[in-house]
Amino acid sequence: MKLHIKNMVCNRCKMVVKAELEKLGFKPLLVELGEVTLTENISSADKSRIAENLTPFGFELLEDKKTQIAEQIKTTIINLVHYTKEPLKINLSTFLSEQLKLEYASLSSIFSELEHQTIEKYFIAQKIEKAKEMLTYGELTLSEIAYQLNYSSVAHLSAQFKKVTGITPSVYKAAATDSRKTLDEV
Repeated sequence: MKLHIKNMVCNRCKMVVKAELEKLGFKPLLVELGEVTLTENISSADKSRIAENLTPFGFELLEDKKTQIAEQIKTTIINLVHYTKEPLKINLSTFLSEQLKLEYASLSSIFSELEHQTIEKYFIAQKIEKAKEMLTYGELTLSEIAYQLNYSSVAHLSAQFKKVTGITPSVYKAAATDSRKTLDEV
């Protein structure tokens, strides 16, 4: 049985969800961002208990199919931007369609309806948050960051960064501010 869980954005989230499920006596077979596969089917009462235990940690069980799809889109993009080392070799719409096994027009419509923004804007926001993280660590040049985030040039990254944040990457790095959002706030 699969459970779809909102707001799982990192490996720590996976550890917390797994621990909470085990505490309740369930045996998670696989815990991924946004999705848990259990070895057994569970009752509505069990789902309620799970939801009750996960809520204090900021997680939410998703029952509605559209909400599950929107969360899968977000999870796929987070994985792509934050945890995948290889640059995307195809366009985002094709990638999402292949990953989620749905037409991009349907994915786009559902995402825009529920999230009140386009998939592309969400993708850009995630890339900018990753750029902020990389700038904060200061280990890579702007050119290396642009390459890792699959930008065509430093100028393209800088323009998009300024459009989203209101400042240039250089100013951001110099200021070393705390303006980074957690992934689930993006």
